[in-house]
Amino acid sequence: MRIQRVSSKWAKTKVILQNRQLSVFIPETRKYSLNDLKELLNLYHTVYIKPDRGTYGSGVMRAEQRVVHLSPSEQQPEFFNPSDPVAGDSESEAPAEPIEPKLMYILRYAKDAEVFNTPEELHAALLPRIKERTYLVQQGIDLLRHQDRPFDLRVLTQKNLQGSWETTGMLGRVAAPQKVITNYHSGGSVFPVEALFKEHMTPDERNVTLQELKSLGVRIGAQLETAYPGLKEIGLDVAIDQHHDLWLLEVNTLPSIIVFKIFPNKAIYRKIYRYAVAYGRLKRTRTVVPRRRKRTSSL
Repeated sequence: MRIQRVSSKWAKTKVILQNRQLSVFIPETRKYSLNDLKELLNLYHTVYIKPDRGTYGSGVMRAEQRVVHLSPSEQQPEFFNPSDPVAGDSESEAPAEPIEPKLMYILRYAKDAEVFNTPEELHAALLPRIKERTYLVQQGIDLLRHQDRPFDLRVLTQKNLQGSWETTGMLGRVAAPQKVITNYHSGGSVFPVEALFKEHMTPDERNVTLQELKSLGVRIGAQLETAYPGLKEIGLDVAIDQHHDLWLLEVNTLPSIIVFKIFPNKAIYRKIYRYAVAYGRLKRTRTVVPRRRKRTSSL
């Protein structure tokens, strides 16, 4: 059977949401519209806006709703100036102007950022980037960090030789400086999961989290298979928040496997490769063993 691929993030999300036990791992996700953008920003203050179809993090943007405090006279953020008169100086002290809180909206993409006064202005700036394509708006997760750069995880789950789902590989992806995504095709760095967990978890918690990730891969594979029976491999993009809760950001049905070749433990890639050959993604490469030359008897 041909390996099935599903490009629509929204279609995969809807299938997972049908399972109540798995739906808790999905950040709130909606098809993009101005109303949904406003609602999710009010709820979560940070959202990701991404194309329904696409790879390598292309087209992903982050929008933020932030409160700033402005002086009514200047309508600029209020900063402390060392030359201002100090409190208690009766000769120069003037009545302080009230500081007004104001909502501002920030759009981040690649390494750039734009600031807007209203969600309508933000929406207007997004429309030329979205064009006529389907986009999603998703609850932003406050990711754990490595050296002050956010990271998430890629969990690879494959059909094994018995036809069952098995999680065969995991890696961490650390965002490049000032980037809004962690994808290694966009400059992110790849790390062993255990190395990233050491900064945040006890050994026991690390072991529990690793088992939860392996189980999540198997459960998501089984759920997606109910709608897409030709699936053979999936790559889960998983976030871990500051409370160490797991969040499934999206699922890729054509996951990269060559990246697992970089790790010192070569047994991981050998298993991944063996399974990929068995279900037809890769062709087995034959190792040519040179034949021994026959000895000729001397007379």
